[in-house]
Amino acid sequence: MMNLVKRLTVPFFGICLAFSCIAPQSARAHEAGAQMSAIAKVFLSALTPEQKAKASFEFGSEERENWHFIPRERKGLPMKEMTPQQRLLAQALLNTGLGFRGAAKAVTIMSLEEVLYQIEGADESKRAATREKRDPEKYYVSIFGEPADKGAWGWRVEGHHLSLNFTIKDGQMLRATPSFMGTNPGEIRQGPLTGLRVLGVEEELGRELVKSLSEEQFKKAFVATEAPKEMITEAKHKVDPLSPEGIADTDLDAKQKGMLKRLIDEYVDRLRPEIADAARAEFQASGPIHFAWAGGKERGEPHYYRVQGKTFLLEYDNTQNNANHVHSVWRSFDGDFGRDVLGEHVKQAH
Repeated sequence: MMNLVKRLTVPFFGICLAFSCIAPQSARAHEAGAQMSAIAKVFLSALTPEQKAKASFEFGSEERENWHFIPRERKGLPMKEMTPQQRLLAQALLNTGLGFRGAAKAVTIMSLEEVLYQIEGADESKRAATREKRDPEKYYVSIFGEPADKGAWGWRVEGHHLSLNFTIKDGQMLRATPSFMGTNPGEIRQGPLTGLRVLGVEEELGRELVKSLSEEQFKKAFVATEAPKEMITEAKHKVDPLSPEGIADTDLDAKQKGMLKRLIDEYVDRLRPEIADAARAEFQASGPIHFAWAGGKERGEPHYYRVQGKTFLLEYDNTQNNANHVHSVWRSFDGDFGRDVLGEHVKQAH
């Protein structure tokens, strides 16, 4: 089934950074934090005073946790108000947090706003209003605190169907959640990009796993005939563990465990290797992982799944627009916005 998915092959544009994947984990976390800090400083230095005021917030600002994925007005500096040079530097900052696949997915999600504009703006009388809502440059960069080797700071790139949040402390990359990606349309069905499914792999890996289950296994995994209309956790600032419904990984055979691992990897590998590897190690140490499915198992049928461990949650839904509108998110129950690690730093300081 996987060979039926049109893999994402868009060019990776912007400024690429070379990442080392062989240093010890702590050193690699500091390398990531140092690169983020360096590029964030360059980005801020390229802004006018007015632009910098829009892009900058106190680290303790409530805005840092005010995330969402809907097309709404946001705080921060939008790319449409940047010069070409500034947009490239914003892209460079984005690339410090993402791996190749994640960066390609992120910028392609941005480009889908143009697809929506072409679809929804067909009526000439509505084009101006549609452009205001559907604009691939209405993605906002926000810096929280002062990028530095000491102290806590963070950054966010956010717009419709994209919210990427990073927290750094004393030069070390701590957390990269909440991390949201969505697509509308889930599959482009007209025009030159027909067949493109930016998050198609996430869909097919989940479907491949649920279809591999035996009747007895499926009874454990299947939690509802009708898929929920939205992710259970929505865009809450803090989420608690959901009931551990579904089938535990201990009830899967070796091949199915491999499928579950590939599904998890597709989410964590959106991020740069150091961050992804740290997440994998945390997931493996967190105990049993549950996989739950709701809705239909065939393409075009509304469906939902989640993968939950002791410390984390992955949620995916595809129910809107006749199951052609995808939402996916990675949450950390105690660690979103670095709450857990920042709390430990506070305890150790007293």
